[in-house]
Amino acid sequence: MTHGKPTHAPQAHWKSVNGCLQVNGVPLTRLASRVGQTPFFAYDRQLLSARVALLRRHIPADIHLHYAIKANPMPAVVQLMAGLVDGLDVASGMELRVALDSGMDPELISFAGPGKSERELMSAIAAGITINLESLHEMEVTATLGRRLGIEPRVAVRVNPDFELKSSGMKMGGGPKPFGIDAEAVPDMLARLKALRLEFQGFHIYSGSQNLRAESIREAQEKTFELAYRLAEFAPSPVRWLNIGGGFGIPYFPGEMPLDIAAVGDHLFRVLPEAKRRLPNVQLVIELGRYLVGEAGIYVCKVVDRKVSRGQVFLVTDGGLHHHLAASGNFGQVIRKNYPVVIGNRMGQTETEVASVVGPLCTPLDLLGDKMELSRADIGDLVAVFQSGAYGLTASPTAFLSHPAPFEVLV
Repeated sequence: MTHGKPTHAPQAHWKSVNGCLQVNGVPLTRLASRVGQTPFFAYDRQLLSARVALLRRHIPADIHLHYAIKANPMPAVVQLMAGLVDGLDVASGMELRVALDSGMDPELISFAGPGKSERELMSAIAAGITINLESLHEMEVTATLGRRLGIEPRVAVRVNPDFELKSSGMKMGGGPKPFGIDAEAVPDMLARLKALRLEFQGFHIYSGSQNLRAESIREAQEKTFELAYRLAEFAPSPVRWLNIGGGFGIPYFPGEMPLDIAAVGDHLFRVLPEAKRRLPNVQLVIELGRYLVGEAGIYVCKVVDRKVSRGQVFLVTDGGLHHHLAASGNFGQVIRKNYPVVIGNRMGQTETEVASVVGPLCTPLDLLGDKMELSRADIGDLVAVFQSGAYGLTASPTAFLSHPAPFEVLV
């Protein structure tokens, strides 16, 4: 406990040697020289591989593991993940190109998201991937484009379930949503789909994300399977593919604890026999993004000034919200909370101080750490923001105030 406040979950998977944070065995100071500039994002290959291995130990082997590229679409990261997981999920035409470049079998790639353009749908059909249909209109357009290309598009129906993932950071299903087809409207859609030249694969049922409560995830999975069983009775052909989403979260803020993945896995082992009995032809899929890559990345910036204002220490850095909007608290937070932040070249230092880490932008929103206990830092030291492997660079307004963009490296 620090100053009577809850602390961040331990970042024990990150190692330090002689007071310097290591990225896959490379000291942070040396990595900064290798990159040639700050700020930058760094992703650790060993940690990415270890996270997939952790899931493989706890999730039934019969359930395929897909990586949702939107979490981190850096081509080198996608290339690495493509060799570790069983499939990829994309949310744009650009992500589709990255996925196809990775060498992943197109039949193991799916495309979700409302408002797909005709150009994106055309590319998806030609590539032979599975399109998650988000509306009746999208279904009709997909069928029309398929006829034009002389290809029968592979499709699944994305379902907006009649329940939500409780305690999730972001609710993707339940109630009115722009995503998918309301569960009660799916039977009529399937009746229309049967009359079209579409190759029906199954369902995509995604109820929420960023959840740290195993019991909430288990409850949502049970409801997901029950919904899939009901909808399968209206399907034009046997259900061959069922994406049950993910929702697995990572601890960002003080007081949060890691998800009990063993408890989630145990539950999947219990429900799998029933799923196989009722959907004998199905390939089950869990789709994860943040959980796979979020804890394997850091954002690194350099202290360029140190100042004290009315007793408060400010470490001014060359990075900020324009690179890492989420860490600034402006990406979904209602009440701002700190990400875990350290002085990466002064790990374990006994001399500490309470300081705020701010960026170079002319706005009070440019805040990476608010009144945190940190190793005493000076100009030239390196600030590292943990939990930065997902929704970092591509989720940030890099053009804001026209500062240079950061680099990304896979180490």
